[in-house]
Amino acid sequence: MGIVRTQEEENERMEFEDFRQTLVAFAALERRKQSEEFKGLSSHNADVDLEEKLVCVTSGVSFLGLAIVNRLLLRGYSVRILVDNQEDVEKLREMERSGEMMACTNKISVVMAKPTEIQGLMEAFDGCRGVFHTSAFADPGGISGYSKSMAEIEVKASENVMKACARTPSVRNCVLTSSLLACIWRDSTQHDLPTLVNHDCWSDESLCMDKKLWYALGKLKAEKVAWKIAEEMGIKLTTICPGLITGPEFSLRNPTATIAYLKGAQEMYADGLLAIVDVSRLAEAHLSVFEEMNKTAFGRYICFDQVIKREEEAEKLAREMGMPSNKICGDSFDIIPTRFDLSNKKLTNLMSRKLRCCYGES
Repeated sequence: MGIVRTQEEENERMEFEDFRQTLVAFAALERRKQSEEFKGLSSHNADVDLEEKLVCVTSGVSFLGLAIVNRLLLRGYSVRILVDNQEDVEKLREMERSGEMMACTNKISVVMAKPTEIQGLMEAFDGCRGVFHTSAFADPGGISGYSKSMAEIEVKASENVMKACARTPSVRNCVLTSSLLACIWRDSTQHDLPTLVNHDCWSDESLCMDKKLWYALGKLKAEKVAWKIAEEMGIKLTTICPGLITGPEFSLRNPTATIAYLKGAQEMYADGLLAIVDVSRLAEAHLSVFEEMNKTAFGRYICFDQVIKREEEAEKLAREMGMPSNKICGDSFDIIPTRFDLSNKKLTNLMSRKLRCCYGES
């Protein structure tokens, strides 16, 4: 069957392509600078205090956390990885031995702190200029996905991290990883519901409760409490709302979040809201936003690089997860009519501006 693209779909495809090209250009720029960055500080920023490049990444052993850590090291940062148990410390050592984590002994440190203890978090953040709170939680049993109780733990952890950031004098900026699910689950019975879903959209808490979308609920409430504390305590915050995080062996390396994200997949697919993002691109987006927080970056950023709209795309995603494709697309065939449009223009524009600045273009 031939596939005919509408003008709207062609525009959307071009927008995705622009985003990919921007990230490719960033990667090329990093390779050009890498030899200088690993000497400590490159010649053009030799007068910068080393403390300015010390940041903390929570859940640094997670799928996304590790990608952010590696990207930070490439950019010349010193990274303090926050874990909450000795097992994760051993995992990090194994990752460094295997080459999964970059071997930069003088730029990496590991600290243990419980997300339930604000004082321990403050000690972990002390001396850091920024905090990346990746909000990564694993199901202890490994099989039940993401429960209502885990959502409550995530909300409390977000609250404690933000309070610790606000009470730690060295911390200036925080980037919190939320989810696209905190934006898209809205009451479709509303006649005036906007068809464009962007960074201004928030999911409906009651709807998430009714549908038992615990992952969406946890991300939604965790982000909201973070914004509340940031405003009350004066900490500078940005949040990134990514689609389903993919990448090499993502369903094996990030099973809890992957399983939980896809609850309600058929409805997301039918509405044109099932989006994915490669973990490397997402890590780059985190750094780009963080580095622009003292300039133009603010608020929320939606991050994705593809919306799953076609049967073959759904089948590919299902194969990567080892599940039947009808779990994602139901009985739909080929192109389906969609009710909503996703936009990540705010993030794409920021990264494009940053790229032009890096290359010295006007």
